[in-house]
Amino acid sequence: MVIGYRPPGESPDLDRLPSLLGGGNLVVLSGAGISAESGIPTFRGKEGYWVAGSREYQPQEMATRAMFARDPEAVWAWYLYRRSLCRRASPNRGHRALVDLERLLGDRFRLVTQNVDGLHIRAGSSPARTYQIHGSIDHTRCADACSPEVWPLPQELGRDRQRGQDITADEAAVLRCPRCGGWARPHVLWFDEYYDEEYYRFDSSIRAAASAAVLLVLGTSGSTNLPLQMGQYAIGTGALIVDVNLEENPFSRLALANGGQFLQGKCGEVLPAILERMGQARGVREPLGHREDTSKSRGFE
Repeated sequence: MVIGYRPPGESPDLDRLPSLLGGGNLVVLSGAGISAESGIPTFRGKEGYWVAGSREYQPQEMATRAMFARDPEAVWAWYLYRRSLCRRASPNRGHRALVDLERLLGDRFRLVTQNVDGLHIRAGSSPARTYQIHGSIDHTRCADACSPEVWPLPQELGRDRQRGQDITADEAAVLRCPRCGGWARPHVLWFDEYYDEEYYRFDSSIRAAASAAVLLVLGTSGSTNLPLQMGQYAIGTGALIVDVNLEENPFSRLALANGGQFLQGKCGEVLPAILERMGQARGVREPLGHREDTSKSRGFE
């Protein structure tokens, strides 16, 4: 049975969430759905395809180490265009509700995001409690791995970029490693690469899922490896999964098969209602957006 979303005050399913969490840890796993509500096209949509030379490439071909080795300028042109789309978007109510949930729960909160757009950080989620498991489109590192350093791209680089626009000579000069002079690469996980802890917080994400009382899944199709592993670890250690999505997916089925919930709706509508319930359960009276993070609780140490 699919549990449909209803407005605050009408949904007993939302009322259950504080008791489901109890005094345990809340781990949030976010995917493309929450960013789509800010107007960012999904990775596999029409905005993901790219023409280089006389050929049209799919995202699964562009986002690879092999493609970068073959044509780094084409890959950077695609990423700078995608970055321009991300920079035009703004965090939505769902992003902001997660910021307030982190303030409410302190170290009992972790956010694991598959999104590279940086909207969670721009909304105010703390970098220390936010694991960007697919990297960040706003950062880069040496393609030849001359050092493990990751550095931010200049804010103005690629601003208001048009689809199909090639990189300029000046941009190519910026997209170089300051140590060795070779190409820098986008700090993102490519299709022909593997998760690790150093760049993509693999071990940290698994530990978080294994220590969760509730795994709150937001707008993800469940098509990548680490998120699915997180779901299995969470279930294996007795956590409940609460899935917020517009459509049924592997996480909604996993949730309902193991005593969890599927809240069918938009993240920007459901998350503020969840925040309200959590605040009420903790006796919060003032607006959550103005609270200081004074939590002393532990759980992810």
